[in-house]
Amino acid sequence: MSGGSIPRLVIAAPSSGAGKTTVATGLMAAFAEAGLVVSPHKVGPDYIDPGYHSLATGRPGRNLDAYLCGPDRIAPLFLHGAAGADLALVEGVMGLFDGASGMGELSSTAQVAKLLRAPVVLVVDASSQSRSVAALVHGFASWDPEVRLAGVILNKVGSDRHEQLLREAMDSSGVPVLGALRRDGRAGTPSRHLGLVPVAERRAEAVESVGELAARVRAGCDLQALLALAHTVPELPDAAWDPAAELAPADGAAATEKPLIAVAGGAAFTFSYAEHAELLAAAGAEVAPFDPLRDEHLPPGTQGLVIGGGFPEMYAPDLSANAPLRAEVAALAASGAPVSAECAGLLYLSRSLDGKPMCGVLPAESRMTERLTLGYREAVALRDNALAAAGTRVRGHEFHRTVLEPGAGTDPAWGLTHPERRLEGFVSGGVHASYLHVHWAAEPSLAGRLVASAAQTAPARSSAR
Repeated sequence: MSGGSIPRLVIAAPSSGAGKTTVATGLMAAFAEAGLVVSPHKVGPDYIDPGYHSLATGRPGRNLDAYLCGPDRIAPLFLHGAAGADLALVEGVMGLFDGASGMGELSSTAQVAKLLRAPVVLVVDASSQSRSVAALVHGFASWDPEVRLAGVILNKVGSDRHEQLLREAMDSSGVPVLGALRRDGRAGTPSRHLGLVPVAERRAEAVESVGELAARVRAGCDLQALLALAHTVPELPDAAWDPAAELAPADGAAATEKPLIAVAGGAAFTFSYAEHAELLAAAGAEVAPFDPLRDEHLPPGTQGLVIGGGFPEMYAPDLSANAPLRAEVAALAASGAPVSAECAGLLYLSRSLDGKPMCGVLPAESRMTERLTLGYREAVALRDNALAAAGTRVRGHEFHRTVLEPGAGTDPAWGLTHPERRLEGFVSGGVHASYLHVHWAAEPSLAGRLVASAAQTAPARSSAR
């Protein structure tokens, strides 16, 4: 089997809340438990679902976002992530045809399915309908002839009689029923203000939940039929994305240097695209993960720092209590070393979060609010900095219920150009801090520039242990 012919399915739904994550994660776990190497993928910018996918499969959950990375990169990124897999499963986002606001099909599940030439299995919430399910499926199957809607999984079925009525209705639709799952809240995944609770915050419970999802899917879905469907795909003509090939010769550190880039992780900083660490390594860095909730010191010899997104507001007291690490982060930033911080990282670098002292790198205070800030953004770097050259244009995603005051420094990280125009974030010395989540696979020079800057930085000395 060549890389381009990896068996694959897209798991979609008519709308959010139908049970895509339940079914997709259960299928991933069930096939993995059956001995298959399963590659998990998620349409859109979401970081949390891929954590459950990774737990179910033992492989990194990877995002496929045509807005952030461009349609031309979807198949290459897919092939890179799915290399060596027996089966790839792609969980959709929102409703099948819902994409970036006002941009047609861009970044929709349907667009990704077409780019991957993958059959779609539609997860339908059947809890309040019987014969109408066939009309709904017919509409979705006929809306875009280029989307191959090849099967349906009926979710939240109430009883044997209810299932019989649904199957009878579907007999005339021409779309096969590949599974039926009963209503069951036992294998739920808890949520909070930004979606599901990340795996890193509830690992033991998450393992149990994923196991229960796998058992439900095995009992209610025709796994052999689904696997056979996944094998009906044509070969993709694209070459797999290669992080090393994406970097220009001038990007990154010299071949003889291996600057150490520390990458924040743990329960407070769970939001990161897998390709970021791969790009840092390809650019010549040694990547060292650490947990700001547990580790009192940066990795020895740190020359650069990446702090991604997550839920620092849930851990503000614990992050604040780790005063030795906060002091080291502040000292590293003061030394001029490159520090890239997104969203949660931005808050961690502020003076305080909900009144709790943070690192004090940025002249700003942060706090939780009731207002959700959500959406895709387009931005431009206004001046040279440790992450981006002046004029670099990126697409990103903003997703938070916090506010930073002020929202931009004297030297902003980005000038947002769409859908609104405003200044955002902070550039100070080697620090680049912003609410904007950017997928570096779309602009690999960001990783290369960060590593090149780190190579010029003297290794940090941790406090005496």
